[in-house]
Amino acid sequence: MLYLITFCVFTLSQPNTGIFPEESWQEASSESQGIDPVKLSSAMDYLQTGFKDHGGIETVAIIRNGYLIWKGSEVEKEYLLFSATKSFTSTVLGLLIDDGKVTLDTLAKEYSESLVELYPDVKIRHFATMTSGYDANVEKGYEPDSQGRSDSWNPDPPSAPLFPPGTKFRYWDEAMMQFGKVLTNVAGEPLDRIFKRRIADPIGMTKWKWQPHDSPNGRILNWTGGIRTNSLELARFGYLFLNKGNWNGKQLISEKWVNMATTVQVPNSIPNDEVPRSRGSGNYGFNWWVNGIKPDGHRMWDGAPPRTYLAHGLHDNLCIIIPEWNMVITRTNADGSPDNFDEIMSNFFGMLARIYLS
Repeated sequence: MLYLITFCVFTLSQPNTGIFPEESWQEASSESQGIDPVKLSSAMDYLQTGFKDHGGIETVAIIRNGYLIWKGSEVEKEYLLFSATKSFTSTVLGLLIDDGKVTLDTLAKEYSESLVELYPDVKIRHFATMTSGYDANVEKGYEPDSQGRSDSWNPDPPSAPLFPPGTKFRYWDEAMMQFGKVLTNVAGEPLDRIFKRRIADPIGMTKWKWQPHDSPNGRILNWTGGIRTNSLELARFGYLFLNKGNWNGKQLISEKWVNMATTVQVPNSIPNDEVPRSRGSGNYGFNWWVNGIKPDGHRMWDGAPPRTYLAHGLHDNLCIIIPEWNMVITRTNADGSPDNFDEIMSNFFGMLARIYLS
């Protein structure tokens, strides 16, 4: 399994003062950025042991203070990011909000007639937090796959709600595909064009593609899992968020949106629904995973700083941002995931917390 992890470290009260990449990341020794190289090597050895049967760490990239301080041998190999794509879709939502085209409290039915009858009270915020209760109708010839997905890939028509909006967290690609349809109608153009023009081009993210998906209604943009890129490119996306939406002096997306999207928006008082990966209670922002407090009183990763947040996709494709450390860690992969992924990552972060030079 290949991991793309990017870390950025800084205190919450201060903006990042690191450099920005031009055509490529400027490389520096870990020691020059205040990190003990021997202890960093030990932490990476531990991570390799945990991922050795699932792609290892050959795609991992670590950015600190804007410098590339660690990279695997395959950081330029491109992979499909799967559900890490959701954070890209959320970013386009942030741009549309910045532009005044929509708000979090806008009713989704205003931009999708298919939602009028069954989903009259679902707001944009419900889709962005996976609390909409949306489900899709299984029409003839389109049976659900192993994960229960049916015709969200054919966005119409919806079926009866799974639960009232805002009452449960359900990690559900059905809902994400409907959300992407709504946002496309708000924007009046494909979301990949907006992302390219407003985000990718300004940050120098050139080796990426937002892929379509073949649905019964034809080819539609895969808003839940269609981004393909490599670790170094993904690190640019993470570094933009580390810098609260500012890229080398230009505010590409509002700091307000970055702060909201990457803090807990699903309180731990809202229960998780019983489907795979539905563990967002206390840990989910606006399509970003957040190291918040779960209902059991623990963080997702107890070993990581509280402000840590990430985009996370199938096979543990990762873009991890750590504001407290001014660090971004990225990883791409297509070789599965260890069963004890959260334990591995929490222990890894615990090791990283002890590697700063005095």
